[in-house]
Amino acid sequence: MKQEQLNKFIENRVLEVANYIIETKATTRNAAKVFGISKSTVHKYITHILPDVNYSIFKKTNEVLMYNKSQRSIRGGETTRLKYLKS
Repeated sequence: MKQEQLNKFIENRVLEVANYIIETKATTRNAAKVFGISKSTVHKYITHILPDVNYSIFKKTNEVLMYNKSQRSIRGGETTRLKYLKS
C-alpha cells in the first residue's frame, strides 16, 4: 500500500471510530472491542489524529469521552454493588 493510500485508510478509520463513539455514546473500551483494536489505539486515534482530520468531530467525540470518564466511578461502584448482591 502506498503511503498516501495508507494515510487515507487511517483517516477513514479514525472518522469511523469517532462517529461510532458519537452515535452510540460508547466508551473507549467498547469502541476498541467493536473495531478489534486496543484501547490505546482508540485513544491515539481520538486525541492525536482526529483533531488534524476533523476538529469539529473531535470536539463532539471528546465531549462523549469526558462524560464517560466522569461516570466511570459511578458505574464501577454500581457494578461492585450488584456483584455483592448476587453472592
